[in-house]
Amino acid sequence: MTLAVNLLVDYDEGRFGEDVLDAALRDAQERGYRMIHAERADDRLAAWIDWQFPPSWWSSEARVADVWYALAPDGDIAGFAAFDPQGLRFPWLRAYRDRPDVGIFGPYGVAPGHRSTGIGDALLAAGLASLRRKGYAHALIPAVGPERLILMYQTRARARVVDEFDYDAPRRHRTVILASGGGTNAQNVIDAVNAGRLPLELVALIANSDDAFVLQRARRADLAHHAIVWDREGESRAAYDVRIIETVAAAEPELILLLGWMHLLSNEFLMRFADVLNVHPAYLPFDSDADDVTMPDGSRVPAFRGAHAIRDALAAGVTWSGASVHRVTERTDRGTVLVRTPLRLEAIDDHESFVRAIRPLEHGAVLSAVRRWVFESAYDASMV
Repeated sequence: MTLAVNLLVDYDEGRFGEDVLDAALRDAQERGYRMIHAERADDRLAAWIDWQFPPSWWSSEARVADVWYALAPDGDIAGFAAFDPQGLRFPWLRAYRDRPDVGIFGPYGVAPGHRSTGIGDALLAAGLASLRRKGYAHALIPAVGPERLILMYQTRARARVVDEFDYDAPRRHRTVILASGGGTNAQNVIDAVNAGRLPLELVALIANSDDAFVLQRARRADLAHHAIVWDREGESRAAYDVRIIETVAAAEPELILLLGWMHLLSNEFLMRFADVLNVHPAYLPFDSDADDVTMPDGSRVPAFRGAHAIRDALAAGVTWSGASVHRVTERTDRGTVLVRTPLRLEAIDDHESFVRAIRPLEHGAVLSAVRRWVFESAYDASMV
């Protein structure tokens, strides 16, 4: 059981008024920081959030929120505070979605090297004061977990606990895994499910090769498994795609995870199954039409899509790459990004070292993306 709380800050007795905002900006300046307000996190700030707080979807939240962020004397981003995000779909926000008097504060974070400088206090004050400036009577600080963070908000913002809830989902979701090779990402999910860290019911694993090692992993886990091999000389592509659809449909999944699956799925498959997530060994942009992506240092690199993302990144000689989990659409690797994590390619110049570095990022991104999918599914179900 994973417990968390919602906290509420009441704007009474002049708390977090304009004087607090002015004082926060002055305090930051005196400490050598420059505070910047933006209507939404830009691409560089979003990438920096992914870099500093992995694996999370905080960057997605900051992109639909107002945000204060602080630049250190050397020009690096030191921290950020998002506020008043729009359109979030998490169950702990359900009771507040129709309340015009409550604004949301967060996400909020400071880079480790700047946490003892006081810039975090300035960002917290600026975000809460800016919510009051927007006319809200209360600020909601949602889904706070560790006791030390709850105490911090209670001490620094006089926040009070208004809800206690269990992060864990009330039920497990039927899930099919599609994989093609060694299956380290599949094993990661299997282990997380067995440890109670993912609310999934794994009902089948499907590979498109009968000698894929991932089938042995499924066998050891006592997970139903199938090898659906395409006889390219004797079977049409359309017939093979039908066999895949029929095998997956027989498992009646709510969620399908592509974890190293190397066969392009048909449009008919995607029309049949709405919730399909894919892990991809590259750092993808939020803009599905963009062909490059901004990295945490502000540089831009190509968005390496397709089956040869690692090879293409190495060939291009770029200094950054990463891992992403996105929804699958008919446009290859251009579906909505749920979670992404950047990877600096220092001392990585061959395929083997790249794979060793990217696998842990993929593992974390997959688990985080599945949790996000579970939370958003629970919120959507409550709206029906």
